[in-house]
Amino acid sequence: MYNVWENALAEIEQKISAGNFSTWFQDTSLLSAEDGHVVIGVKNSFFIKQLQSKFLDVIKAALINNGVEVKDINFEIQAKVKSKVRPREVVAPTQIGQKLPSIKHLKGTKNFTSGLNSKYTLDNFVVGSNNDLAVAAAKSIINKPGTSYNPFFLYGGSGLGKTHLVQAIGNEILKNHPDYKVLYTPISDFYADFVDSVMKGKGKEFSNKFRSLDVLIIDDFQLIVNKEKSQEEFFNIFNNLHQSNKQIIVTSDRLPSEIKTVDERMANRLTWAGAFDLQLPKFEDKCAILRSKANLTGAEIEDEAIEYIAENVNTNIRDLESELSTILLMSDVRGLTPLELINNGSINVVHEPKLRPTTPKRIVDKVAKSFNLTTSELKSKSRVAHIKNARQVAMYLLSEELHLSTPKIALEVGVKDHSTVIHGIRKIKNDLKLNFTLRDQIAEIKGKIYD
Repeated sequence: MYNVWENALAEIEQKISAGNFSTWFQDTSLLSAEDGHVVIGVKNSFFIKQLQSKFLDVIKAALINNGVEVKDINFEIQAKVKSKVRPREVVAPTQIGQKLPSIKHLKGTKNFTSGLNSKYTLDNFVVGSNNDLAVAAAKSIINKPGTSYNPFFLYGGSGLGKTHLVQAIGNEILKNHPDYKVLYTPISDFYADFVDSVMKGKGKEFSNKFRSLDVLIIDDFQLIVNKEKSQEEFFNIFNNLHQSNKQIIVTSDRLPSEIKTVDERMANRLTWAGAFDLQLPKFEDKCAILRSKANLTGAEIEDEAIEYIAENVNTNIRDLESELSTILLMSDVRGLTPLELINNGSINVVHEPKLRPTTPKRIVDKVAKSFNLTTSELKSKSRVAHIKNARQVAMYLLSEELHLSTPKIALEVGVKDHSTVIHGIRKIKNDLKLNFTLRDQIAEIKGKIYD
């Protein structure tokens, strides 16, 4: 019964929003399904109301598709329901009971399983200043897979939409090329399948099947640490696919050069076409994301409530969606609008990044070291291009990381005119749009600032 419900949940997850799935299907279980009379266990009466009014049809369809006869569906409150589903934080099908394609499934397009979640499309991916460059590259890949941005390396912190974007690329490519073999797999599953193939003496078969792909999407590449044989196998597969102009897409929470056990050859190849990062969304971006998610679920929420959430969640998109779901749930339960809940103190939203506090001096020191300069050289009056560029990077980071005023930044980097700071920050922002080496360097400096 447990496996049936897990499989049904996997299907439900593909048909509803992430917020609804994690809110309403967390802590549910299939208690019985005798003679078509289905009983589902839930936490409380509020869940019964929501599941009956909004999700009855999707539950019924998922159960029928998994071989369960359904005459009627009832819900029963269980004091201690053992959770049968994890919140969908990392969109890897294995986390909700849906097995990723093993090597034996990679034999032909008819029986081929991509591992993609069809819900993830570019249409429901909110584009903002934090991700517009990555989305532009994604669209180029969709139009010309294997030729534009190959490999495509996407990195950024947890919960910023990496998995969504790369799966959207895969889904769009399949829409345009139904005969293509597109495979999405976390690196942990690649590793597990590789080990299994070696143990069974099927290493060559493993290699050949992966090399038959048109598009390979590897998620969470940073987890390949200390797996030398898997790295070597991936390196060989990578070279073969790339030489055949097959599209390779890789995500990670950091640059390849920052993964200490990754071979230098592999690190260099992964960023041949540059590295694109997803950054924390700005206030306007967060408002757009929240409004989009609310519209997708048909929920009503005031603009002031949206702005309140956006102002107080400064971690990632996942936390934004979680807070939105919580407020909408409480709004429905208590019969108050989201703004009324906020105004009467029922909601207290605060999410701040857990970073070690830094100082202007530390930022300037780290920038100087990255450019092989002393701090005194960076803060000097020298107009040598290399030193001037380092000084402008320091200005940019002091503004982005500490939100210092331009006069204060001028003081920290040794310039007199705050208009020079404004020009320097603007120049770095413009350079970041096309200068991938600079993007990587600044990302590396940021990491060291908070070591």
